[in-house]
Amino acid sequence: MRYNEDMKNYSFKASREEIERILSDYRNSGKLSSGDDILKWKIRDSGFSINIYNSGSVVFSGQKAEELYRRYRSLIQPVLPQAGSDEVGTGDFFGPICVCAAFVDEDIFSQIARMNLTDSKQLTDIYIREIAPVLIDKVPHSLLVLENSRYNQVIRSHNMNAIKAMMHNKAYLNLQGKGITLPSQCVVDDFCGETLYYRYLSGEPEVFHGLTFHTKAESQFISVAIGSIISRYAFLKYMDELSERYLSVFPKGAGEPVDQFAAEFVRQHGLEELRKVAKCNFRNYQKLL
Repeated sequence: MRYNEDMKNYSFKASREEIERILSDYRNSGKLSSGDDILKWKIRDSGFSINIYNSGSVVFSGQKAEELYRRYRSLIQPVLPQAGSDEVGTGDFFGPICVCAAFVDEDIFSQIARMNLTDSKQLTDIYIREIAPVLIDKVPHSLLVLENSRYNQVIRSHNMNAIKAMMHNKAYLNLQGKGITLPSQCVVDDFCGETLYYRYLSGEPEVFHGLTFHTKAESQFISVAIGSIISRYAFLKYMDELSERYLSVFPKGAGEPVDQFAAEFVRQHGLEELRKVAKCNFRNYQKLL
């Protein structure tokens, strides 16, 4: 790394695959533009700029330069071993909540280093369907899927963050149960803070301690990114199964298209059937009553 105190510049030499990993975050954002024979790509936004040169050098400048450097550098050359977890589906009216904890050491990283691994929200569903089976095969992990029929029972006595805390905790315990010696760096994508997280687990028979909590961890830690990708893949597969079962393409999220679909679903299958596939504490459900 080279650092200029006055200009706040950070730089490193990147491979073609590593450059593609950065570009994938900014395509279709309006912030990415092509350069010339020397400066191949330019990324501009308030607070930072990224210059990617034909030589492979990547230069980060501006107030957010250090944050961005550390984000991409940690994914490209992470501190290993590490474990990380993330969840998917908490904002979706239909579909389950999926939580995955993944373990990565030097040997595992060498097998997946060329893949474009980052937060699943930055990747297309098509790409996730392509890479997730490879990750599932190569990366030790624990995946939990909470179906909505069960979710609707649990949410009566626990809020969403408590449910997530219990699922993350169980995922790490399951990893240990598979014979994985978890490292000192075990990262949760922070959703409630450390104090509340462990308070939510006060009634659990076994609690995994020693976690660190980071916001946007899926963009900073490769293990969390993998947890995010595998969780998203499980969510997509479950939505596929719902669509096949009911011969309808279930929409994601909780916006107006979901309201329209839910109303039609109730007309065809009834409110009781909806309770099996939807989160009944969402406002989308209340609108149907």
